[in-house]
Amino acid sequence: MFVTDSVVFNAIVDWLANGLLNLSWWQIILYALATTHITIASVTIFLHRHQAHRALDLHPIISHFFRFWLWLSTGMVTKEWAAIHRKHHAKCEQAEDPHSPQIYGIRKVLTEGAELYRAESKNKETMARYGHGTPDDWIERNLYTRYSWQGVGLMLIINLALFGAAGAAVWALQMAWIPITAAGIINGLGHYWGYRNFEAADASTNLSPWGIIIGGEELHNNHHTYPTSAKLSVKPYEFDIGWLYIRLLSAVGLAKVKKTPPKLELGDIKPVADDKTLEALIAHRYEIMADYARGMRHAFRDEVSALKTRMTDSAAVKAAARWLHRDAEKAPAKVAPQLAQARAASPVLDKMVTMREELRQLWLNTSLSREQLLANLQAWCHRAEESGIAALQEFSRKLRMVRT
Repeated sequence: MFVTDSVVFNAIVDWLANGLLNLSWWQIILYALATTHITIASVTIFLHRHQAHRALDLHPIISHFFRFWLWLSTGMVTKEWAAIHRKHHAKCEQAEDPHSPQIYGIRKVLTEGAELYRAESKNKETMARYGHGTPDDWIERNLYTRYSWQGVGLMLIINLALFGAAGAAVWALQMAWIPITAAGIINGLGHYWGYRNFEAADASTNLSPWGIIIGGEELHNNHHTYPTSAKLSVKPYEFDIGWLYIRLLSAVGLAKVKKTPPKLELGDIKPVADDKTLEALIAHRYEIMADYARGMRHAFRDEVSALKTRMTDSAAVKAAARWLHRDAEKAPAKVAPQLAQARAASPVLDKMVTMREELRQLWLNTSLSREQLLANLQAWCHRAEESGIAALQEFSRKLRMVRT
């Protein structure tokens, strides 16, 4: 009797120490990282690009794998995630935005992002308005949605069986991964800190040009500029690992891409801007305006030495370097007087800022007819090329080369 009890006791102790697989600590860490990466891939490919934005179609087999894995590793409900994310885009940086750091503050979104998500998931109006088109089959209604947290409980049991007591630590990492990376970092820092390729209407930023750890979601400014694109990278130096996986799935017939970022193409220079130029300007406005901003930064470098000799306020020079190439509404109100000083001291910069705003009005002013918009574009190009400012002249010539 005592011998049997001792054998059982030793078996339990051995299981707690090693689990069924008896892996080393580094093998357990690799398993944890691999499973959290699968979770990230499931979120970015299935929940984000496929469900929320319909940027690609997925084969039912891979689609259901992602649904099962997310039930097992996060307990998130597809309809809730898609609805909350769609509302975020529809109400971005407004009071109704479920998780904007511009509204709630960066600290709250970073540390309580998961709580903001759960609170919004209980909003029936959000679910009804933004949750359309998400899975509503038998298994979704009777398992994944009805028993959403039983999946993560099953994951805990699996981890404990495989790794013993260490399985609890693995499970804790798996459960914290999405709340930290998606609910905290992307929703928080992705609208607060980083670089911007495009002057999107919101405060979105790219956290890194290499989207690996968070599946490509690091390229958040790119995504908010082209939200229905299956590909999040747009520059040659950017890498979106989620897009790599989508290409691999497409190669074996498990995915079909519906949309990618539009590509700006240049042809022969036209004598005058025409209807096609206007169409291309509107279709590629973000990329074209990003090119304009680069020209402004180059022009500023040529002007900065002269500004320093004309201006005693070094803060105004720094503010101009930081904000003059950005849309006026993006600059903090507190630097407005300094920007005005810099523009007054530099007619070149003042002219470029003025003409940038006039160019923006070509797609912002929806009350004008197509004929009037075209006339305005032609007049804009004429003024740019008569300005005597090399950056404006070059930009206008390039604009007349743009084609759809």
